[in-house]
Amino acid sequence: MASKFIKVRCAKCKNEQIIFSKPANKVPCLVCEKPLAEPSGGKANVVGRVLDILE
Repeated sequence: MASKFIKVRCAKCKNEQIIFSKPANKVPCLVCEKPLAEPSGGKANVVGRVLDILE
């Protein structure tokens, strides 16, 4: 599967952010700094809600 970008909504502050689908580091929300995704050796473990998968 190819890497993609995904649009995620933060569960805490409802901020929408575009992140990489296979991050190497934890991805925090840019507003409240709550983790949105964590690396898992491949695809991310997304903590927020996935809104869209961007091509």
